[in-house]
Amino acid sequence: MQKILSLTAVVAILGVSACDSANSNLERAIIGGAIGCAAGEVLADGRCVEGAAVGAGIGVLTN
Repeated sequence: MQKILSLTAVVAILGVSACDSANSNLERAIIGGAIGCAAGEVLADGRCVEGAAVGAGIGVLTN
């Protein structure tokens, strides 16, 4: 199960990294949320929602 989650996280990060220019706050929030969810699933044992909230917040605040 851990291998599947790790593979999912890697695929999600690589897929999102293909977006080289996020132009709006909404796009940055979506990208940050996706990466945060994947990180929360892998690093914090199934805490996707918390990771997505933190990732989306960071995505909006960074420019």
